[in-house]
Amino acid sequence: MFFKTFGSFRPLFCAALLAGTTLGGCMTEAGMVSGVALFPQAVAREPEAPIRQAPSVTRATLPNGLRVVVVQDRLAPVVTTELNYLVGSSEAPAGFPGTAHALEHMMFRGSNGLDKDQLAALGARIGGSYNADTTEDVTQYYYTAPAEDLDVLLRIEALRMKGLTLSEADWDKERGAIEQEVSRDLSSPAYRYISQLQSILFKGTPYEHDALGTRPSFNKTDAALLRKFYEQWYAPNNAILVIAGDVDPEATIARIRDIFGTIPSKTLPERTPVKPAPAPAQTLTFPTDYPVGFATIAFPMPGQNAKDFAAADILSDVLASQRGALYQLVPAGKALFAGFEFAPKKSAGFGLALAAFPKGGDSSKVLTDVRTILADIRKNGVPAELVEAAKTKEIAQLGFSANSVSGLAESWSEALAFKNLQSPEDMIAAYRAVTPEDVNRLAAQLLDPDRAVTAILTPENSGKPIEGKGFGGAESFASAPDKPVKLPDWAEKALARLDIPEPAKAPVVQTLPNGLTLIVHPSHVSQTIEVAGLIRHNSDLQEPQGKEGVSDVTEELFGYGTQKHDRLAFRKALDDVPAWESAGAEFSLRVPSNRFEQGMSLLAENELQPAFPDQAFQIVRQQAAQEQAGQLQSPGYLFSRAIMGAVSPKGDPSLREATPKTLMGLSLNDVKAYYGAVWRPDMTTIVVTGDVTPGQARTVVEKTFGAWKATGPKPVVDLSARPDSRTSRSHVPDKSNVQDTVVLPESLGLTPTNPDHFLLTLGNEVLGGGFSSRLYRDLRVKTGYVYSVSSSFDWSRNRGAYSVSYGADPDKVGDARKAALRDIHAMQVAPVTDDELTVAKSSLLRGIPLGRASLAAIAGEYLRLIELGLPLDTPDIAAHAYYKATAADVQAAFSKWVRPDDLSEIVKGPEPRW
Repeated sequence: MFFKTFGSFRPLFCAALLAGTTLGGCMTEAGMVSGVALFPQAVAREPEAPIRQAPSVTRATLPNGLRVVVVQDRLAPVVTTELNYLVGSSEAPAGFPGTAHALEHMMFRGSNGLDKDQLAALGARIGGSYNADTTEDVTQYYYTAPAEDLDVLLRIEALRMKGLTLSEADWDKERGAIEQEVSRDLSSPAYRYISQLQSILFKGTPYEHDALGTRPSFNKTDAALLRKFYEQWYAPNNAILVIAGDVDPEATIARIRDIFGTIPSKTLPERTPVKPAPAPAQTLTFPTDYPVGFATIAFPMPGQNAKDFAAADILSDVLASQRGALYQLVPAGKALFAGFEFAPKKSAGFGLALAAFPKGGDSSKVLTDVRTILADIRKNGVPAELVEAAKTKEIAQLGFSANSVSGLAESWSEALAFKNLQSPEDMIAAYRAVTPEDVNRLAAQLLDPDRAVTAILTPENSGKPIEGKGFGGAESFASAPDKPVKLPDWAEKALARLDIPEPAKAPVVQTLPNGLTLIVHPSHVSQTIEVAGLIRHNSDLQEPQGKEGVSDVTEELFGYGTQKHDRLAFRKALDDVPAWESAGAEFSLRVPSNRFEQGMSLLAENELQPAFPDQAFQIVRQQAAQEQAGQLQSPGYLFSRAIMGAVSPKGDPSLREATPKTLMGLSLNDVKAYYGAVWRPDMTTIVVTGDVTPGQARTVVEKTFGAWKATGPKPVVDLSARPDSRTSRSHVPDKSNVQDTVVLPESLGLTPTNPDHFLLTLGNEVLGGGFSSRLYRDLRVKTGYVYSVSSSFDWSRNRGAYSVSYGADPDKVGDARKAALRDIHAMQVAPVTDDELTVAKSSLLRGIPLGRASLAAIAGEYLRLIELGLPLDTPDIAAHAYYKATAADVQAAFSKWVRPDDLSEIVKGPEPRW
């Protein structure tokens, strides 16, 4: 329900190691709703294939220097605005490395004509996602919202550009929250590693310190310092505004002239150049809370605006390729994971070769293997065919950008603000010009062991979880709601109407003769097709007793080829298409539309004819057992187990776990038997989205998956209902953390077929839905107890759960919990205010179209509804439920289903002050 308690996590290794290289802003997505308004399942008539048009791109530069790019994308009635200020931590005053980051936070604290409460209320009413991030070179502010609200988004950004409030009182409050963010990042071994690595590779340059900042520097920072930085750098002639979505480009440019045109330009300070000097080789060691260890070797590499960037990008692709020498360490049984990551900044970057080894394993051996491979590449170069494959895929990848409105805005922002290009397509010529000789020259230059920073990240034990008794009865709280926020006239007028969104066009839903469900959602915004598939399954119920872990081993073996192609030949076949494919019980494919059948043939071959070679099985089984040995002792795993144990009764199937013993006891026949029982067409749904018609999709899917047959009765894959959980307390020590991660969970007897779940969702928007929510207001804005806080309801077909999550310093854990419980009780003892209800309804109703803002989101929503057993028009049903709900309805639902006294408390990190 809350976490998957075990399983292969190798794809997450690189993401974990590179976390924190870009700093997220003030909080997670606020008010974001994943929902698609759809008609009930039906077979629609085959539409005529529309004529595709290239995205319309309109540019303008205002007299004050503001550069504007509007990219039209008709994927959904949604727009993303991304305002890029060409300044980051590189220009921070000496001794104050987090100045740009602090100012980013203060941009959400109000401006002349729009105070902080109005800004928060606007964010909630719009119903979109909004956030910001700070890098060394650029600070970005982005909104995704219904296209009809573009004018509101533009006014918000113009007011913030024109005159930020920046009061000392607001900074005093925000300082506490940003210091919580520092604690959160310092609790990540990956962040600490990357931060030290950056200080070595970029010593003596503005990149020496990352954009986060430090507690001592924030303690010295005042509003005057922030205002000086703001006055120096926040100007229209130092900004690029990118707008993508369903908008009229010419009308949008006209509105931007009206709204931003009177803001004066400024004389910008001189910028500090970034010219790193080569660092001498050195070795670092880090203890971590990871279940496995990492051996890493980092090298300086070109930045995004360097002439060699395209060649460096292709080199990194080749080094990361599953057909390459580094990855070969995995199927050879020499590493649990191996690969290469490229982390470019604007003016410089670094590359990171890494390999994972078991907890307690020999790091020197895997490190020697990585060094030997890199030395050979440096001396002899890389295969020319891998260079060509990387070039083909990089160019093809650009074709997928229109499949996400926010992704399209991001790709344009990256091209303009970081790479100094005119468009993302400018990279096509750069990639095409790269030769194998260019890549080998760069490899010989960059992979220099005398300039390498080596690091060993070693897992350490933090101690066993400590369980305590329940809290007993929680206090009974009631609090008077804050007074309604009066919006500026222009915002009130734009957002006054509360409408049910237009239902989306129904997908074409068909059942093939073999029982497979096919859902087709045509969208001709690019010449690409995306496929997502799901085989309904549940390893907790389908793994035989004593065979725990067979699901993970089976899933991993799909990467080892098919009955027609061995591992390398299959990867080459995908590269030749080119296609991006993953197989397993959840599978996917991304492919140019003119190669749809080729891509689907390969996907079907991998799904239906996996090789399951014995030699690979022996290696994968051993690797899985080694991983699990470390996993069982890792704080993250123990934390997830404690949460599951708090909401599930003893002996519940969800509490089953794999051990090294059960994994090593598996046979290849166990894998084949599990595959035969779980992989069935009558339990499978395939969603096809993009540049395709329903007829084309059915023809190809029938050709590739139609011969698949099921035998025997359908398996049971849904856990039974469980009793209400009772309060408990557990602390999972984690020596690598300086901040505590806290979850307050409980089980619910509610299932998604009960219409009350719509009322709880609406109420939760008031309680924990973003900047204007009660939890955010009381745990962050007013008190600074936490950096981020959220609450959520979670459902499967027969089970429900509720939780509150936050991160806090140990001495604030107890106070934050009390404040959260106070807010939950308040939802039960008194109706929410009319203003809160209106804001929550507006947020959810306006947010429904955002579920159609990317093809991936569309497919994901269909599969989620299939998994829950709900009709595909559930978001449309939800919209009507939200619209007619009353405050009394919400209060009654919270009173009936949420049990504050039964919330458990699970803490990971230092010993908390309860």
